[in-house]
Amino acid sequence: MKALDKKLLRDILHWRGQIIAIALVIACGIASFVSMLSAYDSLQLSQTTYYENYRFAQVFVQLKRAPESLTRKIGDIPGVMQVNTRVVVDVTLDVPNLSEPATGRLVSIPERRTPILNDLYIRQGRYIEPGKSDEVLISEAFAKANNLKLGDNLEAVINGRWQKLQIVGVALSPEYVYAIRGAGDFLPDDKLFGVLWMGRKALGTAFNMDGAFNDVALTLMPRTNEKEVIFRLDQLLEKYGGLGAYAREDQISNRFLSDEIKGLQGTAIFVPIIFLAIAAFLLHMLLSRLVSTQRDQIAVLKAFGYNNLSIGLHYLKFVLIIVFFGAFLGTALGLWFGIAVTQNYTRFFNFPLLRYEASLGLILGAIFISGGSGIFGAFVAVKQAISLPPAEAMRPEPPAQFRATLLERLGLQQLVSPAVRIILRNIERKPFQALFSALGIALAVAILVVGRYFSDVMVHIIDVQFRNVQREDVTIVFNEPRSARARYEVEHLPGVIYAEPFRTVGVRLRFEHRSYRSALTGINPEAELRRLINRNLHSVNLPSSGVVLTTQLANTLGVDLGEFLTVEVLEGARPIRTVQVVGKVDELLGMSAYMNIRALNQLMREGGTISGAYLMVDENILNDLYDLLKRTPAVAGVSIRKTAIERFEETIAESLGIFTTVLVIFASIIAFGVVYNAARIALSERSRELATLRIIGFTQAEITFILLGEQAIITLVAIPLGFMMGFGLCALMSSAYQSELYRLPLVITNASYGFALIVIIITAILSGFIVRRQLKDLDLIAVLKTKE
Repeated sequence: MKALDKKLLRDILHWRGQIIAIALVIACGIASFVSMLSAYDSLQLSQTTYYENYRFAQVFVQLKRAPESLTRKIGDIPGVMQVNTRVVVDVTLDVPNLSEPATGRLVSIPERRTPILNDLYIRQGRYIEPGKSDEVLISEAFAKANNLKLGDNLEAVINGRWQKLQIVGVALSPEYVYAIRGAGDFLPDDKLFGVLWMGRKALGTAFNMDGAFNDVALTLMPRTNEKEVIFRLDQLLEKYGGLGAYAREDQISNRFLSDEIKGLQGTAIFVPIIFLAIAAFLLHMLLSRLVSTQRDQIAVLKAFGYNNLSIGLHYLKFVLIIVFFGAFLGTALGLWFGIAVTQNYTRFFNFPLLRYEASLGLILGAIFISGGSGIFGAFVAVKQAISLPPAEAMRPEPPAQFRATLLERLGLQQLVSPAVRIILRNIERKPFQALFSALGIALAVAILVVGRYFSDVMVHIIDVQFRNVQREDVTIVFNEPRSARARYEVEHLPGVIYAEPFRTVGVRLRFEHRSYRSALTGINPEAELRRLINRNLHSVNLPSSGVVLTTQLANTLGVDLGEFLTVEVLEGARPIRTVQVVGKVDELLGMSAYMNIRALNQLMREGGTISGAYLMVDENILNDLYDLLKRTPAVAGVSIRKTAIERFEETIAESLGIFTTVLVIFASIIAFGVVYNAARIALSERSRELATLRIIGFTQAEITFILLGEQAIITLVAIPLGFMMGFGLCALMSSAYQSELYRLPLVITNASYGFALIVIIITAILSGFIVRRQLKDLDLIAVLKTKE
């Protein structure tokens, strides 16, 4: 072994505590990088493969009813490659052992299996048999949530008739990777919503759709102008009640999935950058202090003929050993966490196979990034090591120039002990060193605050969305708009205490060159069950005319208060109206547009038509209400707020809880690494000074107080700085998660700040305990031999 390598081994053993701490910080950064990016790659690969293999459509449109002969005209639109016409109807289901009414989306499929758009992957069972009108395939998530097995029966109200359906297969479709009922929902409720695939002939006969269809899916030829196809398709289907064609990017399942993939990519880049920046900072601190304590050794090496390159490589080896140890540990942890993160996505997204893949390029990239961050952090220190002339390096560093502290200049030195004066003098003598130490600890505090941020957000969203905005117990949706008489019928349903009707109209909102396909919802201006609120959670009054937009929708359209929107209605006579924007509301989920229900009825030039109702119900009579709704042909869907909250907590909140737990663990490791390194490096730098104090009469307790008291002051200064930095990082994450489907508000509770404070204090105490033990091993004889 070469002499420099022997020295390297001794240095590693001597600095093993700091090396392990820094390596753990690097491991956290690499683990987050590998786990998040590998999960991102796996999710994106699964999406692309599934869409290609099962022919996921590129353009979709729903309509009232059109003859099958129209299929040829649709296929003749320039650029259209393949057309699939279907019958799609929502019905109410009676599921065994489920008291609540469930919603089933019946989708027609060919009687004999042939390749089609949005094709099925049959997980269990078989395809339907021709002529068997009662056989269905059901979505896998719905089957699992309700413990349904092959051969079980479901009962449904199909076009006013009670019909029994037999399950012959369990299937998946690329159209329902994220299976939610419609644009008004944001979380899959697999227990109360499922997709059922039924023979085309049986479904068409049941709903008077023989030789007709009400749903179209298309694929396009390469380099086809998608917008042109959508325009021509809307023109063709307008007189058949077309609800407006839309591209794959606006298809609700794909939109949720793509947004999640995009958010995962952002997290995979943002979080590791913070961790690796802290690791680079720590490496710089460690190596610069190491060089300063080894001035005489560097001089001797140069005197014996070692050149600058050899010495520089020696210190770079020291850095790279730390980096690659951290990278190896971090890669192993990242692969483990990556598998867990990928498996967690099966709770939301229904893929035939969600295969975890971590490419060799990703792993090599992680090692390269960690090595680059380490070299970057150590560059200045290595440059300092090779630039010292031997004669200068052999001399000890000049004694520090102490001067009176601010406290002493004010004549207040009698208020503090000599030990405190020593602490204050050292901090004033090396202000930048103290500042950098405080900055490192502040970054650790900031990471802890960020780690708890997602939990705060989830609690806030549940409180705002489900206790301030959606206050109804049950929501019922009719299969088609009903007359004003339905308002009174709803109020007399069993168990209904109070009911608020609503009207929903599919529209395309236009402002200048921007447009957005949405639903315009009409509610009562004095509504109590479905409220509009501002960012201060105060109720917003709905004006008698005009439209109120969510802030995110207004920003997307680029429209401001007082300006006029063009509203293209996508149902009925498809009128085009101009409506003034009279208000904005802040909602955390989705992008919505609201009107006074009476104004919306006037806009549609209809009577008191409603689309459904929000209900406050007596829980003691809920089962009677459910039994009636299951057998009511006019009801197409039922939503239950309590179930929605439970589902939210079981899925989103629990998943983010896993992510938050991992992030907090990583943040705690980083906090310990930063605090311990700051204390340990301070001991290395001041060991001679502290030993001298012991020799001239200071007790062990006093020098411990001097060293750890300085670290305590730096830590106390760092904590509020860390709170501010954590707030800033959370603000960046909040602005990054402002998608069409959900927004993360900037909400940080006192509990999160308290958690960060407690963790930092615990790590500071633990680090102080370790350093205190090392203080007992000070070499007093070596201090006496030191030449000053």
